[in-house]
Amino acid sequence: MHVSEPRILLSAGEASGDLHGAAVAAALRQLYPDAELIGLAGPRMVKAGVLPVVEFDRLALVGFVEVVSRLPFFLSLRRQLRRLLAERPPDLVIPIDYPGFNLWLAEQAHRRGIRVLYYIPPQLWAWRPGRARILAEKTDRVAVVFPQEEPFLREFGVEAVFVGHPLLDCLPGWEAPREAIAALGADPTRPILGLLPGSRRHEIRRLLTPFLAVAQEVVRRRPEVQVLVATAPEVPMEYYDAASAYPLVPDAARLLSAATAVLTKSGTTTLQAALLETPSVIAYQVHPLSYLLARRLVRVESIGMVNLLAGRRVVPEFVQGLPVERMADALLPLLKLGSPEREAMVAALREVGGMLGEPGAPQRVARLAAELLDTRA
Repeated sequence: MHVSEPRILLSAGEASGDLHGAAVAAALRQLYPDAELIGLAGPRMVKAGVLPVVEFDRLALVGFVEVVSRLPFFLSLRRQLRRLLAERPPDLVIPIDYPGFNLWLAEQAHRRGIRVLYYIPPQLWAWRPGRARILAEKTDRVAVVFPQEEPFLREFGVEAVFVGHPLLDCLPGWEAPREAIAALGADPTRPILGLLPGSRRHEIRRLLTPFLAVAQEVVRRRPEVQVLVATAPEVPMEYYDAASAYPLVPDAARLLSAATAVLTKSGTTTLQAALLETPSVIAYQVHPLSYLLARRLVRVESIGMVNLLAGRRVVPEFVQGLPVERMADALLPLLKLGSPEREAMVAALREVGGMLGEPGAPQRVARLAAELLDTRA
Protein backbone atom coordinates (compact mmCIF):
# COMPACT_ATOMS: atom_id res chain seq x y z
CA MET A 1 0.00 0.00 0.00
CA HIS A 2 1.36 3.44 -0.95
CA VAL A 3 1.03 6.27 1.58
CA SER A 4 0.08 9.40 -0.39
CA GLU A 5 0.05 11.99 2.42
CA PRO A 6 2.66 10.92 4.98
CA ARG A 7 3.56 13.00 8.00
CA ILE A 8 7.35 13.09 8.19
CA LEU A 9 9.51 14.61 10.92
CA LEU A 10 13.00 15.72 9.86
CA SER A 11 15.50 16.77 12.51
CA ALA A 12 18.65 18.81 11.84
CA GLY A 13 20.67 20.67 14.44
CA GLU A 14 23.17 22.79 12.53
CA ALA A 15 23.92 24.47 9.20
CA SER A 16 25.21 21.41 7.33
CA GLY A 17 22.23 19.33 8.46
CA ASP A 18 19.92 22.11 7.35
CA LEU A 19 21.50 22.08 3.89
CA HIS A 20 21.16 18.31 3.54
CA GLY A 21 17.72 18.28 5.15
CA ALA A 22 16.43 20.83 2.65
CA ALA A 23 17.61 18.66 -0.24
CA VAL A 24 15.88 15.60 1.25
CA ALA A 25 12.70 17.61 1.82
CA ALA A 26 12.70 18.64 -1.85
CA ALA A 27 13.23 15.02 -2.92
CA LEU A 28 10.39 13.86 -0.65
CA ARG A 29 8.10 16.47 -2.22
CA GLN A 30 8.80 14.93 -5.61
CA LEU A 31 7.55 11.57 -4.33
CA TYR A 32 4.84 12.89 -2.02
CA PRO A 33 3.52 16.31 -3.14
CA ASP A 34 0.95 16.33 -0.32
CA ALA A 35 3.26 15.16 2.46
CA GLU A 36 3.27 17.04 5.76
CA LEU A 37 6.90 17.83 6.54
CA ILE A 38 7.68 19.07 10.05
CA GLY A 39 10.86 19.23 12.03
CA LEU A 40 13.78 20.83 13.78
CA ALA A 41 14.62 23.05 10.88
CA GLY A 42 16.94 25.81 9.77
CA PRO A 43 16.25 28.47 7.14
CA ARG A 44 16.97 26.22 4.16
CA MET A 45 14.63 23.49 5.40
CA VAL A 46 11.92 26.03 6.10
CA LYS A 47 12.33 27.41 2.57
CA ALA A 48 12.01 23.84 1.26
CA GLY A 49 8.61 23.55 2.94
CA VAL A 50 9.41 22.05 6.34
CA LEU A 51 7.17 23.44 9.09
CA PRO A 52 9.52 24.10 12.03
CA VAL A 53 8.72 22.61 15.42
CA VAL A 54 11.71 24.66 16.55
CA GLU A 55 14.33 26.50 14.52
CA PHE A 56 17.76 25.11 15.23
CA ASP A 57 19.76 28.28 15.81
CA ARG A 58 19.57 27.49 19.53
CA LEU A 59 20.72 23.91 19.03
CA ALA A 60 24.12 24.21 17.40
CA LEU A 61 26.50 23.41 20.24
CA VAL A 62 29.63 21.27 20.42
CA GLY A 63 31.17 19.80 23.55
CA PHE A 64 30.03 18.63 26.96
CA VAL A 65 30.51 21.96 28.71
CA GLU A 66 28.71 23.91 25.97
CA VAL A 67 25.69 21.58 26.09
CA VAL A 68 25.47 21.60 29.90
CA SER A 69 25.23 25.40 29.82
CA ARG A 70 22.03 25.07 27.75
CA LEU A 71 20.56 22.09 29.57
CA PRO A 72 17.20 23.69 30.52
CA PHE A 73 16.51 24.47 26.86
CA PHE A 74 17.30 20.91 25.75
CA LEU A 75 15.12 19.41 28.49
CA SER A 76 12.23 21.64 27.42
CA LEU A 77 12.73 20.63 23.80
CA ARG A 78 12.70 16.96 24.74
CA ARG A 79 9.37 17.39 26.56
CA GLN A 80 7.94 19.18 23.54
CA LEU A 81 8.98 16.41 21.17
CA ARG A 82 7.73 13.66 23.48
CA ARG A 83 4.30 15.29 23.39
CA LEU A 84 4.44 15.59 19.61
CA LEU A 85 5.40 11.93 19.16
CA ALA A 86 2.65 10.83 21.53
CA GLU A 87 -0.18 13.12 20.42
CA ARG A 88 0.49 13.53 16.69
CA PRO A 89 2.94 10.80 15.78
CA PRO A 90 4.59 11.08 12.36
CA ASP A 91 4.71 8.15 9.97
CA LEU A 92 8.47 8.47 9.71
CA VAL A 93 11.28 10.25 11.55
CA ILE A 94 14.45 11.25 9.66
CA PRO A 95 17.21 12.40 12.04
CA ILE A 96 20.01 14.15 10.13
CA ASP A 97 23.48 14.09 11.68
CA TYR A 98 23.60 15.90 15.09
CA PRO A 99 23.93 12.68 17.13
CA GLY A 100 23.97 14.24 20.59
CA PHE A 101 20.28 15.03 20.21
CA ASN A 102 19.12 12.89 17.29
CA LEU A 103 20.06 9.54 18.82
CA TRP A 104 17.70 10.37 21.66
CA LEU A 105 14.99 11.34 19.16
CA ALA A 106 15.51 8.10 17.22
CA GLU A 107 15.09 6.08 20.42
CA GLN A 108 11.92 7.96 21.40
CA ALA A 109 10.38 7.40 17.97
CA HIS A 110 11.41 3.77 17.67
CA ARG A 111 10.00 2.77 21.07
CA ARG A 112 6.64 4.18 19.93
CA GLY A 113 6.65 2.07 16.79
CA ILE A 114 7.50 4.98 14.48
CA ARG A 115 9.85 4.13 11.61
CA VAL A 116 13.29 5.79 11.80
CA LEU A 117 15.59 6.51 8.86
CA TYR A 118 18.83 8.02 10.19
CA TYR A 119 20.66 10.11 7.59
CA ILE A 120 24.35 10.83 8.22
CA PRO A 121 24.71 8.85 11.45
CA PRO A 122 27.38 9.43 14.12
CA GLN A 123 30.82 8.26 13.06
CA LEU A 124 30.85 5.39 15.54
CA TRP A 125 33.69 3.68 13.67
CA ALA A 126 35.83 6.67 14.66
CA TRP A 127 34.96 7.19 18.28
CA ARG A 128 32.79 4.48 19.90
CA PRO A 129 32.59 1.35 17.72
CA GLY A 130 30.79 -0.68 20.39
CA ARG A 131 27.82 1.67 20.30
CA ALA A 132 26.96 0.68 16.74
CA ARG A 133 24.63 -1.97 18.17
CA ILE A 134 22.67 0.81 19.88
CA LEU A 135 22.18 2.42 16.48
CA ALA A 136 20.80 -0.90 15.23
CA GLU A 137 18.28 -0.93 18.07
CA LYS A 138 17.07 2.64 17.43
CA THR A 139 16.68 2.67 13.65
CA ASP A 140 15.00 0.82 10.80
CA ARG A 141 17.40 2.04 8.13
CA VAL A 142 20.56 4.16 8.13
CA ALA A 143 21.71 6.18 5.11
CA VAL A 144 25.48 6.64 5.29
CA VAL A 145 27.58 9.08 3.27
CA PHE A 146 31.05 7.54 3.57
CA PRO A 147 31.84 4.21 1.88
CA GLN A 148 33.55 2.57 4.85
CA GLU A 149 30.49 3.07 7.06
CA GLU A 150 28.17 0.58 5.33
CA PRO A 151 30.23 -2.60 5.90
CA PHE A 152 31.27 -1.47 9.38
CA LEU A 153 27.70 -0.83 10.58
CA ARG A 154 26.29 -3.95 8.93
CA GLU A 155 28.67 -6.03 11.05
CA PHE A 156 26.74 -4.75 14.08
CA GLY A 157 23.30 -5.45 12.62
CA VAL A 158 22.59 -1.94 11.33
CA GLU A 159 20.55 -1.77 8.10
CA ALA A 160 23.06 0.63 6.55
CA VAL A 161 22.99 1.81 2.93
CA PHE A 162 25.71 3.94 1.29
CA VAL A 163 23.92 6.73 -0.60
CA GLY A 164 26.91 8.87 -1.59
CA HIS A 165 27.83 12.24 -0.13
CA PRO A 166 25.26 15.05 -0.55
CA LEU A 167 27.96 17.62 -1.25
CA LEU A 168 28.37 16.03 -4.68
CA ASP A 169 24.96 17.44 -5.58
CA CYS A 170 26.12 20.93 -4.61
CA LEU A 171 29.28 20.79 -6.73
CA PRO A 172 27.68 21.78 -10.09
CA GLY A 173 26.31 24.95 -8.49
CA TRP A 174 29.66 26.11 -7.16
CA GLU A 175 31.51 28.74 -9.16
CA ALA A 176 34.77 28.20 -11.00
CA PRO A 177 37.73 29.91 -9.28
CA ARG A 178 37.97 32.74 -11.82
CA GLU A 179 34.25 33.52 -11.47
CA ALA A 180 34.40 33.38 -7.68
CA ILE A 181 37.44 35.69 -7.54
CA ALA A 182 35.69 38.21 -9.79
CA ALA A 183 32.48 38.03 -7.73
CA LEU A 184 34.46 38.76 -4.57
CA GLY A 185 36.28 41.69 -6.13
CA ALA A 186 39.64 40.16 -5.26
CA ASP A 187 42.88 40.65 -7.18
CA PRO A 188 43.36 37.58 -9.43
CA THR A 189 47.12 38.16 -9.58
CA ARG A 190 47.63 37.75 -5.81
CA PRO A 191 47.20 34.67 -3.57
CA ILE A 192 44.00 34.47 -1.52
CA LEU A 193 43.90 33.02 1.99
CA GLY A 194 40.38 32.14 3.09
CA LEU A 195 39.49 31.91 6.78
CA LEU A 196 36.50 29.68 7.64
CA PRO A 197 36.09 29.70 11.43
CA GLY A 198 32.75 27.87 11.51
CA SER A 199 28.99 28.30 11.44
CA ARG A 200 28.23 28.34 15.18
CA ARG A 201 28.52 31.27 17.54
CA HIS A 202 30.78 29.51 20.02
CA GLU A 203 33.06 28.41 17.16
CA ILE A 204 33.49 32.01 16.06
CA ARG A 205 34.26 33.03 19.64
CA ARG A 206 36.94 30.36 19.99
CA LEU A 207 38.43 30.28 16.49
CA LEU A 208 38.22 33.70 14.86
CA THR A 209 40.89 35.39 16.99
CA PRO A 210 43.56 32.68 16.50
CA PHE A 211 42.66 32.41 12.80
CA LEU A 212 43.21 36.15 12.42
CA ALA A 213 46.54 35.88 14.24
CA VAL A 214 47.65 33.20 11.77
CA ALA A 215 46.54 35.36 8.84
CA GLN A 216 48.51 38.31 10.19
CA GLU A 217 51.62 36.14 10.46
CA VAL A 218 51.15 34.89 6.89
CA VAL A 219 50.79 38.45 5.59
CA ARG A 220 53.81 39.58 7.62
CA ARG A 221 55.90 37.02 5.75
CA ARG A 222 54.14 37.42 2.39
CA PRO A 223 52.55 40.89 2.16
CA GLU A 224 50.95 40.16 -1.23
CA VAL A 225 48.53 37.59 0.27
CA GLN A 226 44.88 38.69 0.39
CA VAL A 227 42.84 37.57 3.41
CA LEU A 228 39.07 37.04 3.24
CA VAL A 229 36.84 35.79 6.07
CA ALA A 230 33.73 33.62 5.65
CA THR A 231 30.69 34.53 7.73
CA ALA A 232 27.74 32.31 8.66
CA PRO A 233 24.14 33.48 8.11
CA GLU A 234 23.06 32.22 11.55
CA VAL A 235 25.75 34.24 13.37
CA PRO A 236 25.22 37.97 14.12
CA MET A 237 27.72 40.24 12.39
CA GLU A 238 29.05 41.65 15.66
CA TYR A 239 30.77 38.31 16.20
CA TYR A 240 33.06 39.28 13.31
CA ASP A 241 34.07 42.71 14.63
CA ALA A 242 37.67 41.55 15.10
CA ALA A 243 37.86 40.80 11.36
CA SER A 244 36.71 44.26 10.25
CA ALA A 245 40.05 44.88 8.49
CA TYR A 246 39.29 42.13 5.97
CA PRO A 247 36.52 41.55 3.42
CA LEU A 248 33.71 39.43 4.89
CA VAL A 249 32.20 36.78 2.63
CA PRO A 250 28.71 35.39 3.38
CA ASP A 251 29.11 32.56 0.85
CA ALA A 252 31.58 29.95 2.13
CA ALA A 253 31.44 27.91 -1.08
CA ARG A 254 32.40 30.98 -3.12
CA LEU A 255 35.35 31.66 -0.84
CA LEU A 256 36.46 28.02 -0.99
CA SER A 257 36.41 28.20 -4.78
CA ALA A 258 38.24 31.52 -4.97
CA ALA A 259 40.90 30.82 -2.35
CA THR A 260 44.42 29.70 -3.12
CA ALA A 261 44.37 27.98 0.28
CA VAL A 262 42.14 28.04 3.35
CA LEU A 263 42.40 27.79 7.11
CA THR A 264 39.21 26.04 8.18
CA LYS A 265 37.63 24.46 11.21
CA SER A 266 37.00 20.73 11.02
CA GLY A 267 33.69 19.60 9.55
CA THR A 268 31.83 19.83 6.27
CA THR A 269 34.01 22.62 4.89
CA THR A 270 37.00 20.25 4.80
CA LEU A 271 35.11 18.01 2.36
CA GLN A 272 33.95 21.02 0.34
CA ALA A 273 37.58 22.06 0.05
CA ALA A 274 38.52 18.54 -1.06
CA LEU A 275 35.85 18.49 -3.79
CA LEU A 276 37.02 21.90 -5.01
CA GLU A 277 40.66 20.76 -4.73
CA THR A 278 41.46 23.76 -2.55
CA PRO A 279 44.46 23.12 -0.26
CA SER A 280 43.64 23.57 3.39
CA VAL A 281 44.83 23.51 6.96
CA ILE A 282 42.38 22.28 9.61
CA ALA A 283 42.16 23.71 13.12
CA TYR A 284 39.76 23.34 16.02
CA GLN A 285 39.48 24.00 19.72
CA VAL A 286 36.73 23.57 22.29
CA HIS A 287 36.42 24.11 26.03
CA PRO A 288 39.38 22.34 27.72
CA LEU A 289 37.09 20.00 29.68
CA SER A 290 35.21 19.05 26.51
CA TYR A 291 38.54 18.29 24.85
CA LEU A 292 39.71 16.05 27.69
CA LEU A 293 36.44 14.11 27.60
CA ALA A 294 36.63 13.78 23.81
CA ARG A 295 40.17 12.40 23.97
CA ARG A 296 38.89 9.58 26.19
CA LEU A 297 36.22 8.67 23.63
CA VAL A 298 37.86 9.19 20.25
CA ARG A 299 39.57 6.16 18.71
CA VAL A 300 41.25 7.86 15.74
CA GLU A 301 44.16 10.26 15.43
CA SER A 302 42.63 12.71 12.93
CA ILE A 303 39.73 15.14 13.23
CA GLY A 304 39.54 15.88 9.50
CA MET A 305 37.36 13.56 7.42
CA VAL A 306 39.71 14.11 4.47
CA ASN A 307 42.52 12.50 6.46
CA LEU A 308 40.29 9.72 7.78
CA LEU A 309 39.15 8.81 4.27
CA ALA A 310 42.68 8.95 2.88
CA GLY A 311 44.04 6.83 5.71
CA ARG A 312 46.93 9.24 6.14
CA ARG A 313 47.65 12.86 7.04
CA VAL A 314 46.87 14.66 3.78
CA VAL A 315 45.86 17.96 5.37
CA PRO A 316 47.71 19.46 8.38
CA GLU A 317 45.65 19.48 11.58
CA PHE A 318 45.94 21.61 14.71
CA VAL A 319 43.76 20.91 17.77
CA GLN A 320 43.74 23.01 20.95
CA GLY A 321 46.39 25.65 21.53
CA LEU A 322 46.59 26.56 17.83
CA PRO A 323 50.28 27.58 17.46
CA VAL A 324 50.32 30.63 15.20
CA GLU A 325 53.78 30.26 13.67
CA ARG A 326 53.44 26.54 12.95
CA MET A 327 50.04 27.07 11.33
CA ALA A 328 51.50 29.85 9.19
CA ASP A 329 54.37 27.52 8.26
CA ALA A 330 51.81 24.96 7.04
CA LEU A 331 49.85 27.51 5.00
CA LEU A 332 52.64 29.38 3.25
CA PRO A 333 53.71 26.66 0.75
CA LEU A 334 50.04 26.01 -0.07
CA LEU A 335 49.69 29.65 -1.12
CA LYS A 336 52.43 29.26 -3.73
CA LEU A 337 51.19 27.91 -7.06
CA GLY A 338 53.29 24.99 -8.27
CA SER A 339 54.96 24.26 -4.94
CA PRO A 340 55.57 20.54 -4.25
CA GLU A 341 53.47 20.71 -1.09
CA ARG A 342 50.54 22.25 -2.91
CA GLU A 343 50.71 19.85 -5.86
CA ALA A 344 50.88 16.82 -3.57
CA MET A 345 47.88 17.98 -1.57
CA VAL A 346 45.77 18.75 -4.65
CA ALA A 347 46.45 15.24 -5.98
CA ALA A 348 45.47 13.70 -2.64
CA LEU A 349 42.29 15.81 -2.41
CA ARG A 350 41.31 14.65 -5.90
CA GLU A 351 41.74 11.06 -4.74
CA VAL A 352 39.57 11.63 -1.66
CA GLY A 353 36.86 13.31 -3.72
CA GLY A 354 36.62 10.18 -5.82
CA MET A 355 35.72 8.13 -2.73
CA LEU A 356 32.46 9.97 -2.05
CA GLY A 357 30.25 8.15 -4.54
CA GLU A 358 27.95 9.64 -7.15
CA PRO A 359 25.50 12.59 -7.04
CA GLY A 360 21.90 11.87 -6.07
CA ALA A 361 22.14 11.22 -2.31
CA PRO A 362 18.93 13.16 -1.42
CA GLN A 363 16.92 11.21 -3.98
CA ARG A 364 18.30 7.91 -2.66
CA VAL A 365 17.35 8.91 0.88
CA ALA A 366 13.83 9.81 -0.29
CA ARG A 367 13.50 6.39 -1.94
CA LEU A 368 14.61 4.68 1.28
CA ALA A 369 11.96 6.73 3.09
CA ALA A 370 9.34 5.58 0.58
CA GLU A 371 10.30 1.94 1.16
CA LEU A 372 9.83 2.34 4.92
CA LEU A 373 6.53 4.19 4.50
CA ASP A 374 5.18 1.57 2.13
CA THR A 375 6.24 -1.22 4.50
CA ARG A 376 4.50 0.54 7.38
CA ALA A 377 1.32 0.91 5.35
